[in-house]
Amino acid sequence: MQRVRSAILAALVALSPLAMPKNSAWAQTCACGGVGIRAEEAPPPLPDYDQPPMPAPGYLWTPGYWSYNNVDYYWVPGTWVEPPQPGLLWTPGFWALAGGVYVFNAGYWGPHVGYYGGIPYGYGYGGSGYQGGRWDNGEFYYNRTVNNFGGVRVTNVYEEKAPTNNFSNNRASFNGEGGIAARPTAEQELAAREPHVKPTQMQLEHNRAASISKGAFASTNHGRPDVAATVRPAALTGAGAVRAKSAGAIAPLTPAGAEAPKTEVAPEKEKAKTPEKPERKNEVKPESKPIGEKPGQEKAPVEKLDRVQPKEGTAPEKPREAPRATPEKPREQPRAAPEKPREELRTAPERPREEPKMRPAPMERKPEGPKPGREERKCGHPGEPPCH
Repeated sequence: MQRVRSAILAALVALSPLAMPKNSAWAQTCACGGVGIRAEEAPPPLPDYDQPPMPAPGYLWTPGYWSYNNVDYYWVPGTWVEPPQPGLLWTPGFWALAGGVYVFNAGYWGPHVGYYGGIPYGYGYGGSGYQGGRWDNGEFYYNRTVNNFGGVRVTNVYEEKAPTNNFSNNRASFNGEGGIAARPTAEQELAAREPHVKPTQMQLEHNRAASISKGAFASTNHGRPDVAATVRPAALTGAGAVRAKSAGAIAPLTPAGAEAPKTEVAPEKEKAKTPEKPERKNEVKPESKPIGEKPGQEKAPVEKLDRVQPKEGTAPEKPREAPRATPEKPREQPRAAPEKPREELRTAPERPREEPKMRPAPMERKPEGPKPGREERKCGHPGEPPCH
C-alpha cells in the first residue's frame, strides 16, 4: 500500500507545474534519466568514503548520490567515467526541496559545470564548480591535490589547492530548509542555458546495478552503504569496490563554502568566578558594631551580596598580592649642628653712679607759744575737765 501511494503521489506531482522551481538553474534537467523523481522525505546525508584510484588516464570522477525508487532511497556509488566527448565536464545531480516535496534534478555533461545545489560531494566538487581538473586544447589535466592516481602514470597534471568546503562538516544531500542553503550564481545561470548531454550508457547501467543491490538501500545500511565508490561503473564487487567509512550527519543550515556557525555559550553555564583575595596574616580586623545595637541583642542575619561576575570572554582578575613588608632602614642619627662660636657678651659700659643729692634737712618747727589773750589749758590734770 505504501508503494502504491508513493507512486500515485509521484505521478500527481510530476503533472503539477508548481512542483518544479521557477529558477531556470534549478530546472536544468534534460532527457538525462532520473527526471521526475520526487519524495516526501529528505534523502539521507552523504556517507564518508575514500576515493578509489583512477583506472586509466582520461577517466573523470563522478560523485555518488542518493536515488529513489518511490519506496526507499538507495546509494549510487561514486565512480570513474569516460566522458562522452572531449571538452565536457560532469555536473552532478542534486535533491532540492520545492513545494513541500523533494525533487531530484538529474546530472548532465556540458562545457561548464553548472549549479548542483551547493551540495559538497567532495573530491573536487566542493559545492560550486569543479576543482579536480580542466580541459586544455582537447586534453584533460588533473589536479594532483584532489585526485587519487594510485599506480597510474599521469603526465597531464598540475597542483592547486582546492578551496575549503563543508564536506567534512555538513553532509546534507539536498538543497533547502534543513539542508544546504545555496543559490545559483550568474555563471551557473549561463551554464544552465548551454546545450547538455545526457549520462552515458555506462552511467545508466551503474545506476541500475545499484538499484538492485541490497546493501545500497538506506533502510538496510542506515546511511552507510556497503559499496560507496567503485573504480569502474557497475563494478560493485571485487577489489575495486570501496565500503563507506561512516554514515554522514546534517549540520545547521549553512551556505556552501562557509564554515558552520559557532554555537554561543549558554548563559546557564557556570561562569568563571573571581578568585578570592588572599588573607593577610597577622591582620587584626576591628569589630564593627551596628549603630543602635543594644548589649545582649541578637544580630539580624545579614544577606551576603553576590560577587560581581566577570563578563563572558574576559579573563578573571588576578588576586592581589599582599604588600610585602619593606625592611626598615636603620635610622640615621641626627647629626649635631656645629656649635657656633659663642660671642663674648659685650658688657655695657658702666655708667658712673650719681651720688645721691643731699636733700636739705627738714626745718624743725619751734613750738608756738600761747597766743596772747588766751589762756593755756592744761588737760588731764586732776581736778580739771578733760580736753577736747
